[in-house]
Parts: sequence; C-alpha cells; structure tokens
Amino acid sequence: MTKLGQWLCGLALLGSAWAALALAPPGLRLPAPYRQALLPLPVYLLVAFGCYSLATVGYRLATFNDCEEAAAELQEHIRAARADLRRQGLRF
Repeated sequence: MTKLGQWLCGLALLGSAWAALALAPPGLRLPAPYRQALLPLPVYLLVAFGCYSLATVGYRLATFNDCEEAAAELQEHIRAARADLRRQGLRF
C-alpha cells in the first residue's frame, strides 16, 4: 500500500468515527464538554497535519545531502557542450 493509501485509509477511519460521534445517533448521548471538544476536532487535526508536514519538510531540507561528484560531472558535461558549440561556430 502506498503512503497516500495509508493516509487516506487513516483519514477515512477517523472521519467515519468523528461523523458517527458528531451526528449523535439516538442511542448515544455525549456530555456537553465532550461534544464541544468533538465538533472542532477536524480543524485541530488539519492544523496538526500542517505542522507535521512543515516539520518533515524542514527536517528533510536540513539533512539534504550534497552530491559533489554529480555536481563535478555536470560541470564537465557543460564544459564539453560549450566546447562543442564553439567548434560549431556559436559564440557565448
């Protein structure tokens, strides 16, 4: 299962549980404080997901590896392409 599938399954599970409690079926009566905390729960979860996403992107950006060999190889390819274009009469 892909990561997207995992997130969607989790979201569907939480969403169905929230809807079942928020719609208050006839046999289930939640106390007022629980109901007041339950109604804005999707907004809290969305904010928490945003914070998690920002933290993940920040961490991955901070630990990003430099590829010195690939950069040198790319510079060599650029030099070779420029030399080839100069031989063909193109000026930079």
